[in-house]
Amino acid sequence: MDPVRIIFFDVDGTLIDPATSCISEKTFHVLHKLQQKGILICIATGRPTASLPDLKDLRPDVICAFNGSLCYTDSTIIHSVPISRQDVTTIMENAVRIGRPVSLATKDRLVANGIDKDLSDYYRLANLTLTVSEDFDKASQEDVYQIMLGYREGDRAQLLQNTRQVKIALSWDRAADLISKESGKGSAVKKILEYFGLHAEQAMAFGDSYNDIQMLQAVGHGIAMGNAPEELKAVAAEVCGSVSQDGIYHYCLTKGLI
Repeated sequence: MDPVRIIFFDVDGTLIDPATSCISEKTFHVLHKLQQKGILICIATGRPTASLPDLKDLRPDVICAFNGSLCYTDSTIIHSVPISRQDVTTIMENAVRIGRPVSLATKDRLVANGIDKDLSDYYRLANLTLTVSEDFDKASQEDVYQIMLGYREGDRAQLLQNTRQVKIALSWDRAADLISKESGKGSAVKKILEYFGLHAEQAMAFGDSYNDIQMLQAVGHGIAMGNAPEELKAVAAEVCGSVSQDGIYHYCLTKGLI
């Protein structure tokens, strides 16, 4: 097994315990220790940049936001794939037909054109409050990296009707993230590894949900959290403890990574 040079961490359900909405002290400890050993830390999340978690004094080497649609270091944009303007318009029209408000995520802000319980609860998972935005129309003309809305599996065909380059990324059973087909955490991992001159066997990833499947498949060491669904565990090389049991800390300690 090649030495691990970079580790990708999902956020909600992986770093953050949904029961406490916090990153535990043990998890912060392991992130700092990994960096001290020269291992690159990448935060790989479905969250927009406008709702990244408070990482205190931790400075990740890479941020991978919007399910991989925008990846960057402090000084460099590594990967940027917004949804096409035509597809943004089509999705908003389709959302009206199924009676769903939408939230658009640009690089710097989140805007919504309405409120329903599913979308509001989805915001709440990230400790955000959903409000209707007066500048929604203006934001819709900017680069939109992700569209979020309440969702059920039966909505898929209507929601994607007449779109060209859009796919659905799921991390929760009542809402969906729509991103470019050229994006996704798996594609982002490959771009980031290329940027740093690393290969898959030097990379590890931790995740807990369906939108992490391709990420775990793109690295040499894909680790599913104990609280992950069986579909993710099935593609993982190993399963660690759940986020509520400080699974990342105990895994890294056992494997001699810290």
